[in-house]
Amino acid sequence: MPLYLSRFSYTPETWGRLIKSPEDRRKAAQAYIESVGGKLHGFWYAFGSHDGYTLWEAPNNVSMAAVALAISGGGALSALETTVLMSVEETMEALQKAQQIKYQPPGT
Repeated sequence: MPLYLSRFSYTPETWGRLIKSPEDRRKAAQAYIESVGGKLHGFWYAFGSHDGYTLWEAPNNVSMAAVALAISGGGALSALETTVLMSVEETMEALQKAQQIKYQPPGT
């Protein structure tokens, strides 16, 4: 199954609610991804441009997109970015396929 790295940031209101009533959000994240047949591999909070990171496994892009849309639509986040991660083997396969593409740069 494909792996996905998500970077998220909470709204100030969400941080306020979590300060008032601390909650382990890993449980919610796990339930979301399991509802589409996936698995949560990790959940971390961080300093920097994003408040946290998750590593998910999902059956396909549509399933992961459904989870991301549901979370984004909930209003607790100010940002959510998800990146599909490729294995080295997949990248090697893509490199081999790229050899077959006759790319021509613009203006040449």
